Amino acid sequence: MEFQKTIKSQVTAKGIGLHSGKMASIVLKPSMPDMGVNFVRVDLSEKPIIKAHISKLADLTKSPRRTTVSQDNAEVQTIEHFMAALAGLGIDNIIVEIDSDEMPGLDGSASDYMDLLSKAGVQQQEDSPRHQFKVVEPLWIEEGGASLVVLPADDFKISYTLSYKHSILHSQHVTVALNDGVFKTDIAPARTFCLESESQALLKQGLGKGANYENTLVLGEKGVIKNKLRFQDEFTRHKVLDLIGDLYLLGMPMKAHVIAIKSGHALNLKLLQKIYQQMQRRREGGARTVEHNLAKPQMDVGDIQRILPHRYPFLLIDKVIELEEEKRCKALKNVTVNDYFFRGHFPGRPVMPGVLIVEAMAQTAGIIILCKKENAGKIAYFMGIDNARFRRVVVPGDQLILDVEVIKIKARTGIAKAKAYVDNKEVASADLMFALGDS
Repeated sequence: MEFQKTIKSQVTAKGIGLHSGKMASIVLKPSMPDMGVNFVRVDLSEKPIIKAHISKLADLTKSPRRTTVSQDNAEVQTIEHFMAALAGLGIDNIIVEIDSDEMPGLDGSASDYMDLLSKAGVQQQEDSPRHQFKVVEPLWIEEGGASLVVLPADDFKISYTLSYKHSILHSQHVTVALNDGVFKTDIAPARTFCLESESQALLKQGLGKGANYENTLVLGEKGVIKNKLRFQDEFTRHKVLDLIGDLYLLGMPMKAHVIAIKSGHALNLKLLQKIYQQMQRRREGGARTVEHNLAKPQMDVGDIQRILPHRYPFLLIDKVIELEEEKRCKALKNVTVNDYFFRGHFPGRPVMPGVLIVEAMAQTAGIIILCKKENAGKIAYFMGIDNARFRRVVVPGDQLILDVEVIKIKARTGIAKAKAYVDNKEVASADLMFALGDS
């Protein structure tokens, strides 16, 4: 079994954004399991958090030739090289504090990011299984002479064909299976590039302001200008790098064979939307057809999502640590400063809202109720609450333990007693009532 990974220690870097030309400083920090990749815009007053996920993609027409994520009015551009480095090292959870709207371009490849992350150290997060998505049916997309096909496979493999109307780029092909070490040696060093003939047009569009002959391969009619290739097919390898970084916005690694012909960021991300839709359909199908044997004494977030219909940002349970069928469930929620509700709930002195502690207890009760065989495929609706008490505040860094005992389950209703603890001290309690309905 593979486990999730984060970094061991904090590291910093700075550099020029390839497109904006702005200097940016970043601080990379370890993060908790199941948190994913989160950018924090520390230069903005509210310090908004932007998750590196397909659900946060910016408008592709307003962010050409790069991958951008946004939340409300904040964004982080050109994240693909950094995301590819995370994928190459298998890092699932990390916090990126940044003081600008574009990631540093560094040398135009993923190598400097790989070195930075390796300097921080990669740490396995034991007891937190790694989630992977296995493509089960072919997907494809075609647009303007470019195409992408995804086929089921037992590992992650990319086959890329590049073809430009240029004497050097008329046809290049790379096939690579992303096994241990292959990304670092064969893909990460490949740098971004552009044609000399298009450079002025790009500058007029406000792109490439931070590009130079060192961080970008500029290809003239006779070859690369003021630089040397690291690989004969470096251009195609960089396209593979971009594709890996874009696909990592799924939020987990994939098992699939991706076949690409002349694709770029726009097409990559449209394909990613299709992959995400396939993943969502499978999850929704699993929630509606939950089997009795899905009830386990311990569950990770993937197991929980096969039982509960809740999804980010409203799934408030990270793990089930004890389950006694039809009777009792104990779950946990790691409370971190990255939780979305801290942005508006006492941001100067973050405190977890009491109503969300109750919701977390209710979701824990829902697991007990929906694991009952005859309730497979139903939804437990929260209908009432009695005797609610809040005894202590819950703040970032706390681990919330949710202990719920079901008192009664009838055909269409359920009653549960719930308590929440931090460090073995009770922080909240309530009696909860549910109604069961069809999904």
